[in-house]
Amino acid sequence: MARDFDDDAPRRLQDADDLINARQRDEAERTLARQRDEAERVRARQRDDDERIYVVTTNLVIDAQEQLARRQLLDRIWRAGATLSWLSLLAAVIGTGIAWGTTGDPTRFVVGDLICGGLLLMSVLTLVGVYFAGRDVSSLQRLEAHLASQQESLWKQMVRNNPDVEDRRQLYREEVTAAVEQYQADSRKYRTIHNGLQTLIMIGSASTTTIAALDTGKELTWQSVTLTVISFAITVAAMFTGYYKFRERSYFLQQTADAIEEEVNAVRLGIGHYSEYGPGQEDEALKKFTQRVEDHRNEQRRRQQQLDQPADQATLSSQPPA
Repeated sequence: MARDFDDDAPRRLQDADDLINARQRDEAERTLARQRDEAERVRARQRDDDERIYVVTTNLVIDAQEQLARRQLLDRIWRAGATLSWLSLLAAVIGTGIAWGTTGDPTRFVVGDLICGGLLLMSVLTLVGVYFAGRDVSSLQRLEAHLASQQESLWKQMVRNNPDVEDRRQLYREEVTAAVEQYQADSRKYRTIHNGLQTLIMIGSASTTTIAALDTGKELTWQSVTLTVISFAITVAAMFTGYYKFRERSYFLQQTADAIEEEVNAVRLGIGHYSEYGPGQEDEALKKFTQRVEDHRNEQRRRQQQLDQPADQATLSSQPPA
């Protein structure tokens, strides 16, 4: 049979092949899209799981820090109560012995004995309260080990979810506020301690002069005992003030806090060292901001180290005004 030249079988075959290929491509694209969606869902679930683990780990670290802080506070109160009880007992024994040895009448120190007895009773009650309050709190060593373990877990979680440089700079800018608040709180604490010790020195000096004027006898009286106690307190306050340098610490901490706060305001308002950065240059501004804040914090650490050095070795670059 002769071939019909109107027959377009090759074209129909080619169209069929093209249709099959198109369907195969569509099916492959749909499969790839499904795989991508599934992978995205897996990554989203993984991110959610990591976030939940991070939140739980952070809460565990906070709980461990609170427990450790409570244990440390109880230990400090226990040491203070024990020291006060022993000092009260020792003062009562020494005062009574001195009164007995000088006058032959131990009742002349009866007022001092009453005061020492009251302090001893208060310190014993404090020790009992601390004992019952700390029965459900683990030991200091165990809490420190637990906190170190939780912090290590948190650091590992942070390493797994390590953000890029831009995100870290954004986070750093937000964390600076906490650093400023910490410096200001420490500055207020040291300033309060310094003012309290200076008040003790001034009141003690005036009281010493007054009691010394009233003490005209040679025998042991309540005036001489009070004079001795106040003189001792003044000496201790002067030693603590000169050794720990509370005024210098307060000054340098407040200076660092003010400098960092100035940087925060400057980068937020685009003034000062950041006035040259326009829209779209926030990366460069944050980079410079991070570097300048770190310089301020390193300078504060250097000053802190110098303050902790002995007086004959510490050479501060700048001294606070008197």
